[in-house]
Amino acid sequence: MTARILAVDDIAANLRLLEAKLQAEYYEVMLASSGPEALNVAFTQLPDVILLDVMMPGMDGYQVCTALKADARTQHIPVVMVTALTDSTERVRGLEVGADDFLSKPVDDATLFARLRALLRVKQVQDAWRLRAETAKDLGLESAPEPVISVTGARALIMAEIPQEMELVRNALQADSLKITAVTTIEEAQRLLSKGDFDLALLALPPDATEVLRLASRLRAQNNTRDLPLLLLADTAQKTQVLRGFDLGANDHAFRPLDPNELRARARNQIRRKRYQERLRAELDRSLEMAVTDQLTGLRNRRYVRRHLDGLLRTEEAAVLLVDIDKFKSINDTYGHNVGDVALREVAERLRVQLRAADVVARYGGEEFLAVLTGAPSAYALIVADRLREAIAAEPVRTGDVVLPITISIGVAVGGPGVPAEQLIGSADEALYRAKRDGRNRAYLADPELDKSGQ
Repeated sequence: MTARILAVDDIAANLRLLEAKLQAEYYEVMLASSGPEALNVAFTQLPDVILLDVMMPGMDGYQVCTALKADARTQHIPVVMVTALTDSTERVRGLEVGADDFLSKPVDDATLFARLRALLRVKQVQDAWRLRAETAKDLGLESAPEPVISVTGARALIMAEIPQEMELVRNALQADSLKITAVTTIEEAQRLLSKGDFDLALLALPPDATEVLRLASRLRAQNNTRDLPLLLLADTAQKTQVLRGFDLGANDHAFRPLDPNELRARARNQIRRKRYQERLRAELDRSLEMAVTDQLTGLRNRRYVRRHLDGLLRTEEAAVLLVDIDKFKSINDTYGHNVGDVALREVAERLRVQLRAADVVARYGGEEFLAVLTGAPSAYALIVADRLREAIAAEPVRTGDVVLPITISIGVAVGGPGVPAEQLIGSADEALYRAKRDGRNRAYLADPELDKSGQ
């Protein structure tokens, strides 16, 4: 897995050693020897991971990390702090300003590369979602304001065999208002987690960690748990198993004796990352929905219904109903566009409720609507058209003191597999023209000979 790594250290010898190690694993390496230089490189080059020395003159690693996380360009780049400090309060401080982990000097190669692989996996997924969101934005679909991501109410599952450890973890996480589920067996953990209802899983490694690591691997292979953050709790002597866990998909770890504040900080970071990814996914779904939806009426738009009709006509018969509101211009001219918009929304809703779930109705443009009926022969399509016409005419549209009697005219055309959508819509348009010509508030079926002659 290749990536671009920014290494930051004020000691040149340390930088060169780290550069050599990273290049030996085929990473592209960028270097910075101070906090301001690190920020400049990060903001302009956007590395995939930042290895950040803590103790630097002027601007230390904590200040640099705070600045990185405050900037939209770099706030989602994983940061690993490299330090000679071993006190747990220093780790907590780093985690609280946004660091993903700590590595102690001298850096252990196996730990370094295992952490990089784990962080890069997560970042690649998030980058993919962010790119899709940015593509939607480029298409003119604005994102909702980015909310502050809270961990309150998040659901965490703890699997541990030792009651004292279970209680320590539970109390630590409940201090952040997490909802805790505690289990003691792998079978129970897998059963509950597979439902996809949790935001974090904390897996305590017993002396023989084989089955717990196998559980981590299975969770990564299932759709419902593929993106679930996994945090391993282990003895310092279990470093090899922890590194193996990272390769199998674990996201983070905490060594015993567990520090409650460090545990809370690591849990918060993992939950926030998951919720951020979920927000990106929801934002993409919203953007895609907007891309195929008419914003005024809530119906599908012209682009969507044309593609839907093209797809149907490859293999099935389909009926097209081209609907036009009679004398709509006079409504806008007399009462204004706000009242016209109310009329459009009301007509759209009445059309929608009269059709089957398998049918599609869209705003086709202005005061025109297009309904596509799957597998509908001519007789049935004409019955549906008359039902739509009657539903609109049956009750006037009311808005404020204005009462609007509204009628619609409909042109109906039916085509089988292989008929071009453009031809079918053209036939429906000809039928609509005749309905308008003959007095409006009518539904006419396309007559190929009559439409061809223009009579």
